[in-house]
Amino acid sequence: MIKVVDLHFKYGNIDLEVLRGLSFSVEKGEFVALIGQNGAGKTTLLKQFNALLQPTGGTVQIAGLDTARSTTGELARKVGFLFQNPDHQIFMPTVFKEIGFGPKNLHLSKAEIDARVEEAAEAVGLTAYLGHNPLLLSKGQRQRVAFASVLSMKPEILVLDEPTTGQDYQEGIEIMEMVQKLNELGHTIVFVTHDMELVATYAKRVIVLSGGRVLLDDSCRNVFYHPEILRQTNLFPPQIARLAQMFAQQPSLFGRPLTVEEIYQEILNLPESASHVCCS
Repeated sequence: MIKVVDLHFKYGNIDLEVLRGLSFSVEKGEFVALIGQNGAGKTTLLKQFNALLQPTGGTVQIAGLDTARSTTGELARKVGFLFQNPDHQIFMPTVFKEIGFGPKNLHLSKAEIDARVEEAAEAVGLTAYLGHNPLLLSKGQRQRVAFASVLSMKPEILVLDEPTTGQDYQEGIEIMEMVQKLNELGHTIVFVTHDMELVATYAKRVIVLSGGRVLLDDSCRNVFYHPEILRQTNLFPPQIARLAQMFAQQPSLFGRPLTVEEIYQEILNLPESASHVCCS
């Protein structure tokens, strides 16, 4: 679904490259987290996926389309892009028109547009706000409006830049549960976040960027059990992984848990001798 080959990018006449020779691919149905410190090139990379930015070297292909030879409109049929700041995305006078803008430009029937708007609004809990001006809503609600406008296009690929921005803890979990359900339905997910707990809970694969290069690309579990590499990006594994690694001198004590549920099950299964070591 996404193929990146020797991707380079720099802004304008600035000599410093933001992306420096990235190569990787994302298969259909994957759930990928893109992490790295501020300035690593995460958002710049995401914008390559729908031709908001285009390579200064190398290639990016989306579902077989070369982004350098495709318009943002063409790619919008394949890629749904959620900006980190919803105010960069919202411009229509009502929530209904905002969510329906994309489907309308696909020249769908009014009945199909209405159905998509209602379905997307219900999915993000905005049915009661369809007649409201989105710019007068809270930031968390505006983020949901932007997300609904992406969902209404029914893209094969969802590219999400900090999807839980402006949400409290419970709202953030609701958003990610929704994203997970879309992944289970076959959508390919690529998301950026600084919340390592969200990554540990939802991502199946993690790509770590540092200085515009891929530092690490592996399963979520393998990435978080390489703390010495993550430290190069000023990132830390989620709390459960850090707790388990505190017992590294007892290699048989824990496996490589990432969530509270996983470490709970491992503690339940500990032999009595190991339980004594853990509790002491």
